Amino acid sequence: MISLVRAIITITLMLLFITLAVWAWSSRRKDLFDRMARMPLEDDSTDDTRDRRP
Repeated sequence: MISLVRAIITITLMLLFITLAVWAWSSRRKDLFDRMARMPLEDDSTDDTRDRRP
């Protein structure tokens, strides 16, 4: 009985992983992920009164 539960959990987690991988690598998500990857590099501050070290 316990081996059946373990097998069901293993198969469920494997299917979840494969689904997540397909979702992440889908071409519909490419633009979103590219924009998100560039976010740390973009300067979004328009305020020049930031604290600056001497």
